[in-house]
Amino acid sequence: MKIRKFNMLESGLNRFFGPLEAKIMDILWYQEEMTIKEVQTLLEKEKPTNFNTVMTVMNRLVEKGILQKKPVGRSSYYKPIQSREEFINNQSKEMTHELMDEFGSVVVSHMLDALEDVDDELVKKLELKIRELKKDKKDE
Repeated sequence: MKIRKFNMLESGLNRFFGPLEAKIMDILWYQEEMTIKEVQTLLEKEKPTNFNTVMTVMNRLVEKGILQKKPVGRSSYYKPIQSREEFINNQSKEMTHELMDEFGSVVVSHMLDALEDVDDELVKKLELKIRELKKDKKDE
């Protein structure tokens, strides 16, 4: 699943989703599987939210391949296709590949510049990856 929209001016999940989509995803990542009415009830604790609006947004998330819909009797249960961690990992990987394809090595340079307080474990991973890349180049 590839998110077509990334909003640099937002933070957290709002970078990938609209505000209501992000709230719905937060609820479902925490609760796992719920009906539209259950999600709406939780959303209404914060502010009034129309059932039809929640239904429309959740069905659009199904169409985007982010939620799975399982009919049970007269209701449907919705659950995320990926965990929050899987989603963030996949989206950040996809963005990185797109940035590399479009801008090349300048992206790597900026990513390295952005590392201010680097932990030793990350440095080890970077060094290992560089060694692997150098070895692969030699083997070609």
